[in-house]
Amino acid sequence: MSEVLGGVRTYTGVERAAVLMMLVGDEEAAAILQKLDPEEVRQLGKAMFAVADVSEAEVEDVLDDFVGHAKQRTAIGFDPRPKIEGMMTKALGPDKADSVLARITPPEAACQLDMLDWLDGPEIAALIEEEHPQVAALIIANLDPGVAAQVLEILPEAIQPDILHRIAKLGPITPEAVETLNAMLSARAGKGGGTSTAAVQLGGTKEAAKIMQSARKATEARVMPKLHKIDKDVAKAIEEAMFVFDNLLDLDEKSLGTLIRNVDSDTLVRSLKGVDDAVRNRFLGCMSSRAADGIRDEMESRGPMRLSEVLDAQKAVIAIARGLAKDGTIVMGAGDDDYV
Repeated sequence: MSEVLGGVRTYTGVERAAVLMMLVGDEEAAAILQKLDPEEVRQLGKAMFAVADVSEAEVEDVLDDFVGHAKQRTAIGFDPRPKIEGMMTKALGPDKADSVLARITPPEAACQLDMLDWLDGPEIAALIEEEHPQVAALIIANLDPGVAAQVLEILPEAIQPDILHRIAKLGPITPEAVETLNAMLSARAGKGGGTSTAAVQLGGTKEAAKIMQSARKATEARVMPKLHKIDKDVAKAIEEAMFVFDNLLDLDEKSLGTLIRNVDSDTLVRSLKGVDDAVRNRFLGCMSSRAADGIRDEMESRGPMRLSEVLDAQKAVIAIARGLAKDGTIVMGAGDDDYV
């Protein structure tokens, strides 16, 4: 936030950039904006409104600062691709130039569905609500998990389990498919489409799990049982990815104590074998001193244990925790939206 020093405001970095943007022509400003990420455009646009009343002295201060920083630079970066492509085309002709450029142009980063960065959850949901569930799955899988969960919840409840299942089963997406999706989104939003040159990896059970973790608990409680009916293995894989043993540390003292009382000692001993001291002490701290000492003695007497045995025991504890949470006996990470 800008401050007033000696009668002249001092601006933050983004506000200085906003002042400079207000000084250049519309075409130059547009060219600069095209190089920025969506969030940068939003921040810069907001700052431009904030500095609309900039004084002449403040403009001079900003320009002096800009010139000073510019002098410190040894070079100014730019995208060389258009210039090189133009030179090659003029020298060799289109066909030969394309052949040479195909061999010398550095590979681009994996493409994304660029239009999605400029839209919020409800807008994305409106664009895809009448599309085939596979198309919706491809698009939602490309979103940040929080936005993806929002879009999924806006779509009709009847298709949510199917879309989540399709997200979990996604894999490599061809460049042609990505380009088609980009064109579809751009056409729906009334904007020019971009181009795609690389395949991308989308979805998977971990991505589906992240979306469910970001969704409201009511959504999870409604969608996951239906997904079990569609594909039990996929649903189980998503649930396992959603919740790992360390997540149990988020339980409050009362809930963790209740969980421990519902786990037999043999399973508890095996589940705590190999975890770090902080995790073990968190569990044992919810037990009586006598019971905790008994668990410690049992762990020491058993000696080395196979990792597979430990993981199976931890999965069993997690399953018990989820069952207790489902019954309302304990509370596991409920989102804010579930409370009124």
